[in-house]
Amino acid sequence: MNKIVAVEDNLAPVKDFLNARGCQVINIEAAGDNRVDAVVISGSDENLMDMQNIKINAPVINAAGREPQEIWDEITNQ
Repeated sequence: MNKIVAVEDNLAPVKDFLNARGCQVINIEAAGDNRVDAVVISGSDENLMDMQNIKINAPVINAAGREPQEIWDEITNQ
């Protein structure tokens, strides 16, 4: 399953987990320029880098308080 997932920089365990499952993980800053299957944020800032103006046709997953497996399950069950 080759999903493209944009992940916030401070979520290294999530990045590693998704990479190990064959996902292409990109920096969240590149999400507006690429087709992505999901965006994973830490939840610490709802307006990450003033990104509320960027339209992304993908689910945004809040990783706060969640294990990487839970995030993976959400990505694969879309």
